[in-house]
Amino acid sequence: MLRRATALLTRPASSLRAARAFSTDVAEAPVGNPAFNEAWKKVIPHIDPPKTPLSFMKPRPPTPSSIPTKLTVNFVLPYASELSAKEVDMVIIPASTGQMGVLPGHVGTIAELKPGVLSVHEGNDVTKYFVSSGFAFIHANSYADIIAVEAVPIDRVDPSLVQKGLAEFTQKLNSASTDLEKAEAQIGVDVHSALNAALTG
Repeated sequence: MLRRATALLTRPASSLRAARAFSTDVAEAPVGNPAFNEAWKKVIPHIDPPKTPLSFMKPRPPTPSSIPTKLTVNFVLPYASELSAKEVDMVIIPASTGQMGVLPGHVGTIAELKPGVLSVHEGNDVTKYFVSSGFAFIHANSYADIIAVEAVPIDRVDPSLVQKGLAEFTQKLNSASTDLEKAEAQIGVDVHSALNAALTG
């Protein structure tokens, strides 16, 4: 009985790949797997089948047939939402592979963020944030979700504190004796160097 139930609850990996094509779009209506639900009820009738993450997500609009004129951006931090469904012309992201400009119709991409400047372009207005790290999820339907660990508008950064911090971490790096001390000091040097470059460049 248990072997039969296990066979009903599992599917080969090839059928999983065939059932759901790789895509950055969330399905318009989350649909459960009826065969899985029936098999679940046979094995564990007193417990509801588990929900997948798709059950909790709002559906995204489908990928449009033509390229939209605006990019919809969500920019969030662990404690705040900086931009929520904001329509902009372009964002420039400090990806770990280099600066990445994102326009409407950009190919679906996931990028790791490095310390640097995130620029949000809306007409002639450019808003710049310094981000410490995070990820950017660019969707094929001209939506961009940017998640940063820490971010601050560039105009709120004090250049004298940046110079002071850079000097302190450089001194710590030169005098570090353990690998942990070197790693912590190197992170401080990298962040303060990026802050300094953002202010001077």
